Amino acid sequence: MKKPAELEERLIDFAVSVIGVAEALPDSRAGRHVAGQLVRSGTSPAPNYGEAQSAESRKDFIHKMKIALKELRESLVWLKIIERKPLCERSQV
Repeated sequence: MKKPAELEERLIDFAVSVIGVAEALPDSRAGRHVAGQLVRSGTSPAPNYGEAQSAESRKDFIHKMKIALKELRESLVWLKIIERKPLCERSQV
C-alpha cells in the first residue's frame, strides 16, 4: 500500500510537469486558454490532497479526495486536447 507522503509527492511532481507543459504552449489565444485551464486543474490535486489529510470527518475526507480526482480527470482531458491539436511539440515538454 502506498504511503500518504508518497502520493503527495507524486501529485506535486504531476503539478510541476503540468506547469512545464503549460509553459511550452504557444502564446496564442488557444494556447493561453488551454494553459490557464491546465494549470488550474493540474496543480490543484496536490493541495486538495493536503486538505484531505486534515479532514474533519471521513465524509469530509472522501469529499476532498473526490475533488482531487475530478481535477485530475479534467487535466487528462486538457492533455488529450493538447495532444490531438497538437499545440506543442513533445520535445518541448
